[in-house]
Amino acid sequence: MKLLVVGGGSGGHITPAVATIRELLKEKPRTRVEFWTDKKYYKNVVKITTEIGIGWGQESKISGRQNEYIRVRKIHAGKFHRYAGWTLKSYFERFDLTFKDLIVGNIVGFFGFLAGFFQSFSRLIKKEERPDVIFLKGGFVGLPVGLAANILKIPYVIHESDTVPGLANRILMKHAKVVAMGMDFEMKEGRENWEWVGVPVAAEFKEVTPKQQRELKKVFGFEQGKPLVVITGGSQGSENINNAVREILPDLLKIASVGLVAGRKHYENMMDLKKYEEWDEASLKSNFRLWEFNSAMNELMGAADVVISRAGATTIAELAALKKAVILVPFERLPGGHQVKNAEKLEKEGAVISILDSKMTKKPTLLFEAVKKLVKNEKKREELAEKLHMEAKRNAAKRLAEILTEVATGND
Repeated sequence: MKLLVVGGGSGGHITPAVATIRELLKEKPRTRVEFWTDKKYYKNVVKITTEIGIGWGQESKISGRQNEYIRVRKIHAGKFHRYAGWTLKSYFERFDLTFKDLIVGNIVGFFGFLAGFFQSFSRLIKKEERPDVIFLKGGFVGLPVGLAANILKIPYVIHESDTVPGLANRILMKHAKVVAMGMDFEMKEGRENWEWVGVPVAAEFKEVTPKQQRELKKVFGFEQGKPLVVITGGSQGSENINNAVREILPDLLKIASVGLVAGRKHYENMMDLKKYEEWDEASLKSNFRLWEFNSAMNELMGAADVVISRAGATTIAELAALKKAVILVPFERLPGGHQVKNAEKLEKEGAVISILDSKMTKKPTLLFEAVKKLVKNEKKREELAEKLHMEAKRNAAKRLAEILTEVATGND
């Protein structure tokens, strides 16, 4: 069996794809796999696949045998810039930014898309390159590959993590063999080839016991008996969340320990907060830590009593698997408003607390008040965590692996 996996544009498209590959190789260790991604995420994908032992020519930690058929390749792609909820006034107010992104950026994006389409077509038309099935894990990277695959009659499976499908997936859904959904959204009604499978997450994201939570707090240097709030804006970070934390941190530290993952993009701008991170030799004395990035996010969030995060589908799935009380801060201006809709759905179900980015930015104390209520109310934390945990589908990667196998062998 030959499988082509395509994902990139964000870490949220990489993690579920890798989790699915790992699950598939448990059952079919001799599957030939290629992973195509954009230039920006190429090194990340190589690093991740190498770390888990599924890199090109390496012995797989999953199957216990050498698998020489997995490799990572770059693919051209073009991102089309759009902003949700912007009025005509918004574009005039931010003309310099929007002109560059919407005009110049989209021209570059269009030619990137064309390059990706012809590159995909030239690869896939070769008999020795042609896979039995393609797994498109969302994002603009998959669009040129999916369109080329459709022309060449190569079956593909789409996975859409968010409540609202992105532009690329909306274009590709019509000819997909299966549309696998990360969240149960209404568009599936009447469509036999659509299935709610959940969002695949790494096996390391799982519920921790109270004892394990205390031990993890100790590992990171925090007081075991004090509530811990972990704040993250993703691997690149969130400037707005970071700035809000800067405003409320003195008050936060009066009621809880705080861990802030500022992100690679914004870490340097947050170095002034290092004054709150006090150490006595190897012991943390201030109950505050600042990271640029933490490679053990499953452990750090596992140690938390409350997590503050953006509302991306993969992060939500990881937090659901960990069974955590969560405050989501969705960013409204992403295409399709998917983060807002993810958060709205879960808040309506009583599974999270949601504060819009714009409201938090104008009034950071809203974030502090939400944290304060949860820190002081263990029952409410448990209630939120339980309801969010119910959203987790622990067999998502396994089911996706089964779907890919079925489509590849013609049993769809």
